Amino acid sequence: MGKGKASGGTARGMMAQVQRLQEELARAQRELADEVVEVSAGGGAVRIRMSGTQECKAVLVTPALLQEGDVEMVQDLLTLAINQAIRESQMLAAHRLRPVTDALPPGKGPGG
Repeated sequence: MGKGKASGGTARGMMAQVQRLQEELARAQRELADEVVEVSAGGGAVRIRMSGTQECKAVLVTPALLQEGDVEMVQDLLTLAINQAIRESQMLAAHRLRPVTDALPPGKGPGG
């Protein structure tokens, strides 16, 4: 009987830890949704603002770039800036979520 109580206490402790980690993860995800990275391409002719949850918040293009009429260049600059914004947003998310994922037991983290 004593053995059952010990394992029950351990199980309750593990459940409390899991619940705490879930709450921390949810908080970190809410904060990431509010954080924004901004990248530019073409010397600032194209700027992309993206949240830490990889939601595009804004695409800014200088009028002068559009007046040049080089559609392929605009497309290339947009592609470059969007991809860079995604990478930076993912790095931000990884940095912010690391304390939570590091607290997970081995094999329970992302990809585990």
